[in-house]
Amino acid sequence: MPQIIPIRDLRDTTKLSEMCHSSNEPIFVTKNGYGDMVVMSMESYEQRIAQIDMYAKIMEAKAQADAGELSDGKSALKKLRAKYGE
Repeated sequence: MPQIIPIRDLRDTTKLSEMCHSSNEPIFVTKNGYGDMVVMSMESYEQRIAQIDMYAKIMEAKAQADAGELSDGKSALKKLRAKYGE
């Protein structure tokens, strides 16, 4: 469940850091009752970026498969050996 804190709670940086590291979820910060920003640990951020990158690569591969741009393993290895030598 996401954590929501008011912007004034950003003053206690130690507590905020502990909150970020105790959960893999982002912490939503509000200002005057409205969403203002999101805070998360560096580790969680890097995991999310890696996940987004992985999904992008999967979607690219699916688009290539849908377009018929596939090759079998033997022909792919043959092209690599011709390009880089064995």
